[in-house]
Amino acid sequence: MKNLLLIVIIVIGFLGDRVLASNNNSVNAEMILGNSDYMAMSYSGYRHRDRNKVPTVADIKEDMKILSAMGIKLIRTYDAQLFDHAINVLKAIRELKNENPDFEMYVMQGVWIDCKGARTDNPDHSKGDFENNSAEIKAAIKMAQEYPDIVKIIAVGNEAMVHWAASYFVTPDIILRWVNHLQDLKTDGQLPTDLWITSSDNFASWGGGGSEYHTEDLVKLIKAVDFISLHSYPFHDSHYNPDYWLDFDKSKDESKIDRVNNAMLRARSFVEGQVASTKEYLNRIGVKKAIHIGETGWATKANKTNNFYGAGGSGAADEYKEKLFYDHIRQWSDEQGMSVFYFEAFDEPWKDSKNLLGTENHFGLFTVDGKAKYALWNLVDNGIFDGLTRGGKPITKTYNGSIQALKKDILPVTDSKRTIK
Repeated sequence: MKNLLLIVIIVIGFLGDRVLASNNNSVNAEMILGNSDYMAMSYSGYRHRDRNKVPTVADIKEDMKILSAMGIKLIRTYDAQLFDHAINVLKAIRELKNENPDFEMYVMQGVWIDCKGARTDNPDHSKGDFENNSAEIKAAIKMAQEYPDIVKIIAVGNEAMVHWAASYFVTPDIILRWVNHLQDLKTDGQLPTDLWITSSDNFASWGGGGSEYHTEDLVKLIKAVDFISLHSYPFHDSHYNPDYWLDFDKSKDESKIDRVNNAMLRARSFVEGQVASTKEYLNRIGVKKAIHIGETGWATKANKTNNFYGAGGSGAADEYKEKLFYDHIRQWSDEQGMSVFYFEAFDEPWKDSKNLLGTENHFGLFTVDGKAKYALWNLVDNGIFDGLTRGGKPITKTYNGSIQALKKDILPVTDSKRTIK
């Protein structure tokens, strides 16, 4: 009888260890990043034109089930305290884990960083908005402490150093102070030692751009973070830096669809080039640091006229191009052993609330009402989303699944100065 009791105790202990493992306390950022079994995605769950209408925990649970069905196990959020969105995300994941111990979803928790006087006529880029920034940091710390099985990364700032963020960008020393603060908390045992700290910013801000970014403080920051979260947007550069977009000499002899296909291959190469230029800078300063893509994506709609990316501009915005870019970037990142927090999971109509066809509203792989865009039609065909809903509606295909209708909306590759008809 004693032997039987001993066996029971051992088995219970073993199962207890399995429960701990299933709660994912043993999984860390180093294991996740660059691992194709843990696909990453940028996530924000706002469903309305008014951002004050915050997604509920139940809304977010719907979204997490959809993303999990796709194989997404790592999401990136953007701020720590606005409208309770971030905490609702963590509550939703915790509830799903309690319902199913095998459910896996981890978070790169964003921390929004502003300069002093952000979004005023006199922003001071050399100083941080201490009240806002410290509140963001404190909220992120609390979440990492309360949800250590979910929060595996903290990203200090979202495009907070790139100079085109003219109304709020900060100098690298401001990001560095907060990164060092978080790293010190890890050393002191106030945060998990395997929690990774980064900042998520444009490639130029990480040294891949002009010399104006190449400062001593940037070098210190690169050394202080656990990895580099790099943003690259060939979609936007189809207007702002269109040399890669339209190969005028070759395109004259190509069909419309061949021009599109080849332009999207060049879009992938564009991302590769920005990663390569950042690596070159790291080599120049003698630092080895892993690079992962914190953000890249492709919009699917634009105004037909008077828009940089619609028929009156580069012609970049449509679902066919999004699918090509999504497939290319996933394949390339897997080959490189690199994570990509693809931007983004779902359309967000609040971003350009006065302009329903504004491109910023349409970067999602799903529409607001849960229709899977062309990039994911194959998953619908394979029954991946069977039984899942968004807003109570089943997951179906855009265009009612008609490839002929979709092809009619493929825009020709153009730019504002040169157009091949």
